[in-house]
Amino acid sequence: MRASRSCPSLPSIVNQTYTALSTDRDSQRAGARLASDIRAAFGGASPHAVIVFASSSHDCGRLLQALRQGVGNDAILTGASSAGEFTHGEQTEGAVSALALRSSSLQFALGVGRNVQASPAQAARDVVSGFRGMAAGALPYRAAMVMTDALAGYADEVVDGLTLATGGGYSFFGGGAGDDGHFKQTHVFAGTEVLGNAVVALEILSPSPIGVGVAHGWDPVGDGYRVTEADGVRVVSLNGMPAADVIAQYAEATGQLFDRADPLPFFLHNILGIHSPSGYRLRVPLGVDADGTLLCAAAVPRGAVVHLMKTSAESAVSAARQATQHALQALQGGRPAVGLVFDCVATRLRLGHAFRNELDACAELLQPAQFVGCNTYGQIARAEGQFGGFHNCTAVVCVLPQA
Repeated sequence: MRASRSCPSLPSIVNQTYTALSTDRDSQRAGARLASDIRAAFGGASPHAVIVFASSSHDCGRLLQALRQGVGNDAILTGASSAGEFTHGEQTEGAVSALALRSSSLQFALGVGRNVQASPAQAARDVVSGFRGMAAGALPYRAAMVMTDALAGYADEVVDGLTLATGGGYSFFGGGAGDDGHFKQTHVFAGTEVLGNAVVALEILSPSPIGVGVAHGWDPVGDGYRVTEADGVRVVSLNGMPAADVIAQYAEATGQLFDRADPLPFFLHNILGIHSPSGYRLRVPLGVDADGTLLCAAAVPRGAVVHLMKTSAESAVSAARQATQHALQALQGGRPAVGLVFDCVATRLRLGHAFRNELDACAELLQPAQFVGCNTYGQIARAEGQFGGFHNCTAVVCVLPQA
């Protein structure tokens, strides 16, 4: 267990945080040790909320049960399975990262939406029914960390539903649950429940601004293509041609290898960007069907204009820095207490060890505040003045205020 704490000694500082990363492979022991350390960090008091990102190699049910037993029944537990875990000081895979919060200024609640595939709009409404900020007299600044079962799909529709159900009064951040890059089964956490086909949201109400920043560092290459046929995550044709044929022509023109039987190495460096008035929303193709259809990590709408996108390791670091700066600026002069950072598993796979440079950029800007995060299957960001919704290969940073 590697942990750090930010437990204030001055009474005027009202937010306490505790960050940890556990590499213990025993799920019960990892949860119990984490709970014990949280209690110690808070002087024996129970946290108000604990956010957990756990590798799918863990028995997440046992992990959460042990954590619940240690921190008590009053603490809100939430989070998701992940595809890489990290804090401000360390990054690894197959682990558990966690953030514990205790505050006399922030208020927390948990919303849960089930059966996303049957009705993403209803799932979003169910989430919001668990919120407190819709009531008269609620604290003025409202945000929610949203984690969804990425493989259930409909993440864009869920975010749209949350925005509609809250009247646009919330900032949203988070991402799609992962499973260590296997793309077979992902889960979100509600208390000790490990849920598929579901979405959870930790509501955070604050008397002062909460910062959310988002940036991706990818640039368009050449002319755009019209999506002439698509069905959800399936991009069938671009400019009337089989989508894979268009990709193959681009690969040949740029001297890159595109293997339809194993396309992921190509797609880690060449993805699609959906053009919009507020920028490009990224989509990562994951596979190619025999008929030339691209299978993407998130939906691409028919009729949209998409571009092939390129990036570099330096651009990824710049994007992380930009997202963090935007989140800090959104505090409107307030001091950061702690951060939450989300980035795509595709970014980690593409950068390898250099992914640490991206996290170092976040840590440098946030210090002395610390952060916890994970690699996700898509990222969620919707905040005032920023393009929003569900993204791929995008850095998302939330910063909670000190008081």
